[in-house]
Amino acid sequence: MRILLATLALLSLVLNGWQWWAARRFPLHRRGKTSRALPGVTLLKPLKGRDGETARCLASWLTQDYAGPLQILFGVASLTDPVCEVVRGLLAAHPERDARLVNCDQALGINAKVSTLIQLEPQVQHPVLIVSDADVRVPADLVANVLAPFDDASVGLVHCFYRLANPRTSAMRWEAVAINADFWSQVLQGQTLWPLDYAMGAVMATTRRHMDGIGGFAAIKDYLADDYQLGHLIAQRGAKIVLSPVVVECCSTPMGWTQVWEHQLRWARTIRACKPWPYAFSLLSNATLWPLLWLAAWPVPAVALTVILMAILRLATALDLQRRLTCSAAPIRFGWLVWIKDLAQAGLWTMSFMGKEVEWRGERYRIQPGGTLRKKADQPSSDHPLR
Repeated sequence: MRILLATLALLSLVLNGWQWWAARRFPLHRRGKTSRALPGVTLLKPLKGRDGETARCLASWLTQDYAGPLQILFGVASLTDPVCEVVRGLLAAHPERDARLVNCDQALGINAKVSTLIQLEPQVQHPVLIVSDADVRVPADLVANVLAPFDDASVGLVHCFYRLANPRTSAMRWEAVAINADFWSQVLQGQTLWPLDYAMGAVMATTRRHMDGIGGFAAIKDYLADDYQLGHLIAQRGAKIVLSPVVVECCSTPMGWTQVWEHQLRWARTIRACKPWPYAFSLLSNATLWPLLWLAAWPVPAVALTVILMAILRLATALDLQRRLTCSAAPIRFGWLVWIKDLAQAGLWTMSFMGKEVEWRGERYRIQPGGTLRKKADQPSSDHPLR
């Protein structure tokens, strides 16, 4: 047992180093040559509710520095939604933009975000589509840069990494380790083994040709991980999925430990449903769990010293990865959350295999084989939740 735990501890250190190396090789934040062509672009922005960051996030799209035609469609399930007031104010402030608010009041699937996209789809005027979550703030050159990879005709979808921009509570700072240090670097680690066959939904750009090829947004209307499925369907048709070096910001409302835990558990069960085998083996890369178990099984000074060095290395790589993504130094006083995150991640990993239910905007759903959703029959129907 001691030899097994020592091997797992060392393996986790190697995997952690590989993750850091893969991330260091990626040209994060680099601006390259933008697309020579300036095709017309339609932004689809499904919305529900508002918070203190909503206006800034939406305004970042209305102030894009893009010389080509840009249509912006804000979709809501009800014109009484508080976000409509924000949108109307922004439209009045930017009359030069081809932008409008669209009422999408039909329920066309379990996933209400996709339901809105289905209803916006017939109003698209341009050959390039960008889909973005409501809580995403982008730099002014986002559109120009995210289109550059489409100069290669084999590219079917371009998506972006995102960072949690406003971790205001200890729970959110813990989640920030998962997002700003580990998630993006693990994506790049996986890309060293096989091409990406999925997408991340903060910002996704594709074309009407590829959307028509998969049957439009209706093809993903009952999936929780609609972004994953959109990229997967496009990749299945032989097109490349490309990561843009531009990083966008996700601005979340303040969350406590319970809310963050539910969010992370939903994420864990979703990933397990989408990529069961890679997720099952992901526990091997937990560079805090395995060294501690090794120390617990063999509490001798030499092992203790080795485990301390491993813990320091894990902290250093996580802080460096956060610094690279956020372009700011991660506060060292919150460094202990790196180790807490790893131990909590082991619990989330275990719980992800102990059930198929997730909570999404206050309602319970069951993840079906393949990643589709089924609403629990014992709950009353309410407004469809949006991410």
